Amino acid sequence: MAVVIRLTRRGSKKKPFYRIVAADQRKPRDGKFLEVLGTYDPLRGDGIINIDLEKAQSWIKNGAQPSDTVANLIKRASAAPQEVSN
Repeated sequence: MAVVIRLTRRGSKKKPFYRIVAADQRKPRDGKFLEVLGTYDPLRGDGIINIDLEKAQSWIKNGAQPSDTVANLIKRASAAPQEVSN
C-alpha cells in the first residue's frame, strides 16, 4: 500500500478549507484516509497552517510521499516560529 500525504478539501463553495491527511494513494481525494495530520486555511492572512510536524515526519520516515503542496506547507510550518500554549 502506497501512502501519500495530501490535502482533502472541506468547507463550502468558494470558501475552501483543507485537511492534511495521510491516505492510501488509490483512494479518492476526499475519500477514506488513515490519519489527519493537520489543517490549512488559505483564506486567512497568509494561510494558517496547523500541522503536527512529528506525525508528518514519522509518516515520511516510514515511506509516505508528500504531495508538492504539502511538502511546501511542511517547509513553511517548520520555518515559522512555533506558538507555545499554556
